Amino acid sequence: MWRVLFLIISLPALAQFPKLSHGLNEQEKALILSGDTTKMMRITQTTDPDDLQILSAISQDISPDDPLLPLLAKRMHLAVKQAGGVGIAAPQVGVNRNAIWVQRFDKPGQPFEFYINPKITWKSELLQLGAEGCLSIPDTRDNVVRSYAIQLSYSQLNGTHHTEVIEGFTAVIFQHEIDHLYGILFPQRVDEQNTQEFKKSEEKGKVLLYNKQNNKRL
Repeated sequence: MWRVLFLIISLPALAQFPKLSHGLNEQEKALILSGDTTKMMRITQTTDPDDLQILSAISQDISPDDPLLPLLAKRMHLAVKQAGGVGIAAPQVGVNRNAIWVQRFDKPGQPFEFYINPKITWKSELLQLGAEGCLSIPDTRDNVVRSYAIQLSYSQLNGTHHTEVIEGFTAVIFQHEIDHLYGILFPQRVDEQNTQEFKKSEEKGKVLLYNKQNNKRL
């Protein structure tokens, strides 16, 4: 069960976004078209050195009208569903492009939805702590500090652009998947939070913690 535990000053939008790239390269096209295209793509693993290089790289934006993007989306969706996950990023199938699937636990029916070039443009002061795992990191779980609410900017396959505020566990999934687009894995977030100091406070019937430094980005 996820719970609200932390409060710090609000965080600015990420200062540097990945560069825009118009269209998939030949290697990416070959990977998306490899094997049986009606089936899931292989999920990259940190235990494989070549996979780890992909998972550690910063991904690039992609045009929503790229002709192979719907197929990439389909095979990513098959992968996350078959693996029993709640989200997946394109680097996790070997493609360093800014595209993710997230299960929307904040919507009726809890649907999976596809997001192109997602950017977090604002993070809340209120933070939450909860256990996370990753489809690309076998047999590993740990507690991670995430913002309770975020503002998200993204495009859809039909080319429309949207901005919305997302809260709770769904916001955590977005933060986890978007970290993948910057080559950041959740154990790195754990290492960061473990360098910080906190003090307890009772507020709104919950036990909250405050960052003593109030100057470090999670």
